[in-house]
Amino acid sequence: MDGVPEPHNGWTFLTNHARVLAAIADNQNARIRDIAAYCRLTERAVQKIIADLEQDGYLSHTREGRGNTYRIDPTRTLRHPAEANLGVTVASLLSLLAQDEAHRTGPSTERATAPA
Repeated sequence: MDGVPEPHNGWTFLTNHARVLAAIADNQNARIRDIAAYCRLTERAVQKIIADLEQDGYLSHTREGRGNTYRIDPTRTLRHPAEANLGVTVASLLSLLAQDEAHRTGPSTERATAPA
């Protein structure tokens, strides 16, 4: 969560729940304030999303000092029937998002070998 992304207007493909989960996967000790800034949400919205994710078993936390350490259950299947019926897991979603992040921030072998 190095920099804060530019503001975005309009619709997106990912839900706020997926964005918060990906932010936590990136930094399991992230503060709600940092997650909110990264996801462009209010701290209250992030608290609600974290509560939703914990209630349904996708996320848990332990208190460490003044902060929390979050743990994601990568084996949980996604909630929507279209993905749940296929057995799509949180791990596969996060893997896809991590690959996307790597392509945006690091050099890509596909781009390096593609003809100009």
